[in-house]
Amino acid sequence: MSDYRIEVAGDSALIVYLGEQTKPEISAKVQALASGLAPFMGAELVDMVPSYASLLVIFNPLLCDHLWLRAQVREQMQQAASGSDKQGGKLVELPAYYSEESGPDLAPLAKNAGLSTEQVIALHSGEEFRVYAIGFAPGFAYLGQVDERIAAPRLATPRQKVPKGAVAIADRQTAVYPAQSPGGWNLIGLCPTPMFNPSSEPHMPVAVGDRVRFKPIGREEFFALGGELPSFEVSQ
Repeated sequence: MSDYRIEVAGDSALIVYLGEQTKPEISAKVQALASGLAPFMGAELVDMVPSYASLLVIFNPLLCDHLWLRAQVREQMQQAASGSDKQGGKLVELPAYYSEESGPDLAPLAKNAGLSTEQVIALHSGEEFRVYAIGFAPGFAYLGQVDERIAAPRLATPRQKVPKGAVAIADRQTAVYPAQSPGGWNLIGLCPTPMFNPSSEPHMPVAVGDRVRFKPIGREEFFALGGELPSFEVSQ
């Protein structure tokens, strides 16, 4: 394959770029490369950081060098080519309580889109989203892509406090806030499933390359699953 490039990213790292756009097929290539390199490298591997369209590979300079790693990447790209278009990743179902009390931006988003809140919920829960990257905060998984009809720009004034578990949309991405933090995404519901737990293994229910589908649940089930209704800041 020639549709990738390898660049030096420090004394003991290379970064492999597999595309320029956020697409499921590119994310699948990133995941395939990571899956192939990890068991093959063994002690030479220090860490890997997958992103939307790239993979950062950090190696042990006492055991290998840039030239050796470049050769391994090229070999893995050849092997991954045949399977890079497969769906890949595990399917994770996340419960979501969609409502105006759990998602203060649900009604405004629906109105701006010319849709009912029920239609927004159906479109969001009817998609299967790819985990493109983990970032911003531990457990914050960037998921895409939402239907164009419910894509929404970030809020003009971010909230100082977005509650843990908030299900949100920004442009054509969606996510679940793993902890309370500032944020400017549109909040449409709450998810009672913890997205990050440092005391568990794995720490997150999802990983880059996985697929996520949201399952609408009612108020009673939300509370039964451990959910809590926070107080929301009014968006501006």
